[in-house]
Amino acid sequence: MTEITLPTIADGEDKSSPLANCIRNNYRHVRKWAKRTATNCFRIYDRQINHYPLAIDFYAGRFCVQYFSPSKEEDEPPEELTSEIAKILGALFSANPDDIYWRTRAKRKETRQYEKLGESKEFFTVLEYGVKFSVNLLDYLDTGLFLDHRETRKIVASVSKGKRVLNLFAYTCSFSVHAAASGATFTKSVDMSNTYTEWGKHNFLLNSLPLKNNPIVRADCLKFLDEEILTGAKYDIIVIDPPTISRSKKMEGLFDVQVDYVFLISKALELLSPEGVIFFSTNSRRFVFDPDLFPSTSIIEISKKTLPIDFHDPKIHRCWKISQLSS
Repeated sequence: MTEITLPTIADGEDKSSPLANCIRNNYRHVRKWAKRTATNCFRIYDRQINHYPLAIDFYAGRFCVQYFSPSKEEDEPPEELTSEIAKILGALFSANPDDIYWRTRAKRKETRQYEKLGESKEFFTVLEYGVKFSVNLLDYLDTGLFLDHRETRKIVASVSKGKRVLNLFAYTCSFSVHAAASGATFTKSVDMSNTYTEWGKHNFLLNSLPLKNNPIVRADCLKFLDEEILTGAKYDIIVIDPPTISRSKKMEGLFDVQVDYVFLISKALELLSPEGVIFFSTNSRRFVFDPDLFPSTSIIEISKKTLPIDFHDPKIHRCWKISQLSS
């Protein structure tokens, strides 16, 4: 497995800051696991102290700091907070201010999953279980890799060898790339965004995985499902990780996971091979899954198994494993 270098934190530092202590302890705990698994992107602080409403993610020596605004407006973090974080990360990791990237998350209802912020095109490569991914900490609200689904990707990869995989709402194709790297014979990734389908292609090429066996389709997933069923295609693994709510010019209406999950799973079951498995996940905290809507299926919630070592919120997402019962 690929050798990685991660900064060490020596003993004997100033222990007067509760936040610095928390980050130090989190990092030391995760670092051993990260070295062992060839992973250099992970969370080092997860809103554990009330008056520090932050999530801090480490990406190969750079830091993405998400500030959770207490209001419904995207208020900028207070200057004293940004200064304190710069001081702490500088002391612990020798981080320069240029290595720290801030995001603001507001409580208002999100209607778009991916929001463009800039045009820097500043991409760099990180490792997750030895697989390479391109991330961008400047141009988009999200970085190109949802760290909370690291273990979900590992689970999918672990059952992908020799299998055909369909990845819906693929974003930058991280599930598909992991599956292909683990020996999937064929993957197909579907997303509506040209930006993210191109980003996904780059992730495959980063890992020397041929696009010929791993096509990426730019399409509305709801329309795609009906069209794919008509082709007679079958898949052994189907990943469905939709946004909670999404409104796009390319879609006919508003996508709402609580309303549309029934259609998504029902159609996916038609594409599933007899021994196949659907992995369905959502980060909607209000989502209610009604298993009675899917007769003749086995539905097992696996959310606890998909919570990474570095995340402290058990409700960060929920995940189910769905398969057809033998007749």
